[in-house]
Amino acid sequence: MLFVIKVGGNVIDNPALLQSFLEDFAAIKGPKILIHGGGKIATRIGDQLGIESNYVNGRRITDAATIDVVTMVYGGLVNKQLVAKLQAVGCNAIGMTGADANVIPAVKRPVKEIDYGFVGDINTANLNVGPLKAMLDAGLTPVFAPLTHDTHGQMLNTNADTIASSLAIALSAHYEVRLIYCFEKKGVLRDAQDDNAVINLINRSIYAELLEQKVLTDGILPKLENAFSAIESGVKEVLIGHAADVRSNTTGTVAGTLIC
Repeated sequence: MLFVIKVGGNVIDNPALLQSFLEDFAAIKGPKILIHGGGKIATRIGDQLGIESNYVNGRRITDAATIDVVTMVYGGLVNKQLVAKLQAVGCNAIGMTGADANVIPAVKRPVKEIDYGFVGDINTANLNVGPLKAMLDAGLTPVFAPLTHDTHGQMLNTNADTIASSLAIALSAHYEVRLIYCFEKKGVLRDAQDDNAVINLINRSIYAELLEQKVLTDGILPKLENAFSAIESGVKEVLIGHAADVRSNTTGTVAGTLIC
C-alpha cells in the first residue's frame, strides 16, 4: 500500500499539532508521499512584503508578484522546514515541487470569467512518476509543495488537494493507493459548528443529497471533488480526517470520512 497524504489547513500553522503529525507520519511503514499547503504563511509573508492577497471563490489570484511569494514560501520556507523536521524524526524526506524531475508539468489556467494568473491546471496523464518510483524504491519520502511548472520556465501555483489527487491517480497504476486528506477537523461534518458531526461514509448519491441540503462548507467541496475524481480513476480509497488520526488511518482503523 502506498499512502499519499496531504496536510494543510491550520495544521501547518500550529507548531505542536504539526510536530505530532510529522512524528506520526514518519512512523508510517512502507512507501509514502506528503503534499503540503501553506496559504496562511504565504499571506503573512506577502503582507510583510506589501503584496496583498486576493481571492475569488476561495482561490488565490496569482499575479506576477504573488507567484514569486508563493514559490519562495511554499517551495522554500515551508517545504524545507517540513523536510528538516521529518529528518529529525527519522524520515528520510526529499523536498519537491512539480518542476523537480518534471514530475508534474501543468498548463497555465486559461482566462475565462476570471483571470487566476499564474495558476496551474494538471492533466494527470502527463505526470512523470518514474522518478517518484525510483525515490520510493530507494527509501526516500517525497514532500511536495503546491507548485507545478509549465515546461517553459514558469512556475505555477497549484491547489495542494489537486496535486495529491493527481499523484494518487497516476501512481495507482503501480501501487495500491490510499489517499488521505489531513486537516484540523475530524472529517466531513454534517454541521460545521459541531466537530463531532462526522459523516463516516460518502458515496456519490449521499454527496448529491448533502449538496442539495447545503450542509457542506465551501472549503470541503474541492476535497470531495478531488476525492471522487481519484476513486473514479483507480485510487482504492480516499479518507478525509483529522491530522491526529493519520496513524490509525494508515494501520487499518478508519477515523474520519471514507469516500467510496
